[in-house]
Amino acid sequence: MVETTGRPIPDPKSSKHLHGTEEEEKNILGFWIFLSTDLVLFACLFATYLVLRTHTDGGPTTAQLFEIPMFTLETFILLTSSFTCGLAVREMRYNNLRRLLGWLAVTVLLGLIFVGIEANEFLSYSLEGATMQRSAFLSGFFTLVGTHGLHVSLGIIWMISVGIQLLRDRIQPTTARKLFNAGLYWHFLDVVWVMIYTVVYLMGVMK
Repeated sequence: MVETTGRPIPDPKSSKHLHGTEEEEKNILGFWIFLSTDLVLFACLFATYLVLRTHTDGGPTTAQLFEIPMFTLETFILLTSSFTCGLAVREMRYNNLRRLLGWLAVTVLLGLIFVGIEANEFLSYSLEGATMQRSAFLSGFFTLVGTHGLHVSLGIIWMISVGIQLLRDRIQPTTARKLFNAGLYWHFLDVVWVMIYTVVYLMGVMK
């Protein structure tokens, strides 16, 4: 069968080899368990932030700090990177290594831009005197958003590592599983960021 674009529709039977062995499937299940523990971590950080966000101790408030264009740009970039990551996984199912690596590179680049904007945001706040030690609110903010930023940085390193392995070993069950897990991790971070965007930034500027 052929799509209207002329590209062949992947045959589930021909892509069955990407599913790997029972051991590979157990590895994917183990990764889901890992994500659930990370979800608990972020749930605790969100709960802590919600308790501390009004404790400014006379320091800057959310409305004074947050700039709508800045955090909206961060959101757009990260959500776009989630889309390009999905395209990379899609190309894996077509067994197209070149396009897979291309979309993976775009995802890494967008992730680096996101981390750069966030680092600049933190630096700007610090130069204004809004450091982590200034108030309980800022401690909660830097811990929550900073933890997410650290996870994004680790995700970037992970995807670069997977890309190198794909160049070396091509698309086969092990590399397919690693890319699939990296994609799950990246989408999870996007979901967490949407929560940060809503709970921290939007609620902050509307306060």
